[in-house]
Amino acid sequence: MTEGKIGVFDSGIGGLTVLKEIIKHLPYEDIIYFGDGKRTPYGGKSKETIELFALQSMKFLTQKGAKAVVIACNTVSSNAMDVINANYSLPVIGVISTTAELAFSESKNKKIGVIGTKATVESRSYEKALKALDTSITVFQKSCPLFVPLAEEGIEWWDDEITEMVAKRYFNSFSNTDIDTLILGCTHYPLLKEVIRRTIGKGVNLVDSALITASQTKEILGKMKLLKTQKAKGSLEVFTSDSIERFMPLCTAILGINNINIQKCDVGE
Repeated sequence: MTEGKIGVFDSGIGGLTVLKEIIKHLPYEDIIYFGDGKRTPYGGKSKETIELFALQSMKFLTQKGAKAVVIACNTVSSNAMDVINANYSLPVIGVISTTAELAFSESKNKKIGVIGTKATVESRSYEKALKALDTSITVFQKSCPLFVPLAEEGIEWWDDEITEMVAKRYFNSFSNTDIDTLILGCTHYPLLKEVIRRTIGKGVNLVDSALITASQTKEILGKMKLLKTQKAKGSLEVFTSDSIERFMPLCTAILGINNINIQKCDVGE
């Protein structure tokens, strides 16, 4: 199985922030990415629908030769890990627990904010993970459903005055909370990091899942002896269920790689 691929999937382009770090950490691994742009955003859908989409994505990636899968989607990690683990025995890495641990380690006053999709916030996954580390932590949560379509809309929206107006309205919820750390509980949100940082305030530390998830992936596959032994540059395959023409410039901008092989697929068929 050392020669298999690392599968990565997300509801759209957000997981590319995780993919970028995985490529840096594991340059010799063959990687396959699937972004379900056709059905994004997942965050407003029911748990049953999220589980269905997750299982369809898992089937697609394993049929393409995945030896392990990174769930680069907070909504799926919050709502579908149990059903994924019940149906698949290969290593599956989510983003919740390690991101919570990172936020816990960086907070000084034990007051942590969480922003995410409606489904992620309602699952209380981050709150549960943080409280498991320390019951005295105070967690403040806010769903920010408009952030995903703004991120998906294109680069010009990532640091735009309209995006900032939306952020200000959402972040009114954090007034007088005294949070010193904010978990970006959706892999799309780092794309809006400049607006988020400006709006939430310079004194608040932003925590996203990309770097820590890549590190955990390397550690887990190393312990399981699933990493490739050959030191040759790994391949990258990218699939989208949406328009390739729309996906290509966003993929190039996030990964910083030109001439990416992007193919269209429909895992729901």
